Amino acid sequence: MAYVSTSLRKDLKIDSIISIHYFEYRSDFSFEGESHDFWEFCCVDKGEVEVYAENVPITLHKGQIIFHKPNEFHKLNANGKSAPNLVVMAFQTSSPCMDFFRDKILDINETERNLLAQIIIEARRCFCTPLDDPYLQKLGRREPSPFASEQLISLYLEQMLLQMCRRYQEVQPSIPLQKSTKRTNDSEIYERIVTYLENNICTHVTIEEICHANLIGRSKLQKLFRDRNGCGVIYFFSKMKIDMAKQLIREHHLNFTQISEHLGYTSIHYFSRQFKKITGMNPSEYALSIKVLSEGKFSDD
Repeated sequence: MAYVSTSLRKDLKIDSIISIHYFEYRSDFSFEGESHDFWEFCCVDKGEVEVYAENVPITLHKGQIIFHKPNEFHKLNANGKSAPNLVVMAFQTSSPCMDFFRDKILDINETERNLLAQIIIEARRCFCTPLDDPYLQKLGRREPSPFASEQLISLYLEQMLLQMCRRYQEVQPSIPLQKSTKRTNDSEIYERIVTYLENNICTHVTIEEICHANLIGRSKLQKLFRDRNGCGVIYFFSKMKIDMAKQLIREHHLNFTQISEHLGYTSIHYFSRQFKKITGMNPSEYALSIKVLSEGKFSDD
């Protein structure tokens, strides 16, 4: 009997990528708006933002994503209070299943958030143009770039969109309890610890205090965070603090000394060292870069 090959159906195909952005906006940022003949989505990673779709105002909160269909006019404003972090991506596709996303505001889950993170990681590896320039009109390739980075971006985006379609349109078969219990327990423990760290963002905590408060052993705690984030829990907590500091800088209600004190640092000098260690720039340099971003002062290069 001769073997017969089966050509696999492809329900969604990304034809090309127009732009990939990760923005850290100030609380007073405003984008005047545009329309174009390709798809675009905006996902809020932190904070909230006011989005306009065909001049209809919509408040988008953390973990929400809005899709702008081709030729739909859209713009956005920060609300003056929250300094939002946004993932914005534009792409071309002629797949009919994209009709599902028309006029939709959806919540993303952990899997979809991880896929978005992978897209940003690969984009930084294979494109030399900055991801925080809202006026960028062409991606520049980095040469050389890691093997298959561009293809992975396409695959991650397709997987994210397909996952969202299935999650919202279909009832997924349940996974037998005995196979999923450990993964569920680990996820619950991880989320509980992250919540604990968020609640203590303005204090200094040690590994021993984290273990004691969350009833977890030191080795398991470190393994849990290294498996998920590639770093130990204390570095993860330090990055959380600096992310909060960046948001406070963008909201420009506090000066650097006040931010340092608010986040529980022992001195402004230690805060500045930690900030530069994690971001590659000191707080003043970061504040200047965000000011330039907000005022749209980009070169044409």
